[in-house]
Amino acid sequence: MAAGLGIRAVTGGWFGKYAGDALYTVLVHALVVAAVPRVSPFRAAACALAFSWAVEFAQLTPVPAALSEASVLARLVLGSTFGAADLVAYAAGALLSAAAHTAAVAVRTRRGRRAG
Repeated sequence: MAAGLGIRAVTGGWFGKYAGDALYTVLVHALVVAAVPRVSPFRAAACALAFSWAVEFAQLTPVPAALSEASVLARLVLGSTFGAADLVAYAAGALLSAAAHTAAVAVRTRRGRRAG
């Protein structure tokens, strides 16, 4: 979360906005893995993407905007306005997190073979 907010603060513009969105999905992926450690990279990425898209589509209703007005935390988690381009950024984040997770699993598997 800090990385996403930091990128937005330092870079600004479209890169900062969409990199922050992608990192939001990476964070959700990490939370999925923390909750279910043996989840496959594909499933974790799919869950993270589904959650991110659900939050984005919820912004088509007035609920996230109302909650965002009442709480800074709600604004950070839920946002307030729908943006179709955000859906692409979330997909990029899911691909990035799936690739990193797959690489981590491969490294862990190689280390396990050497130790055993």
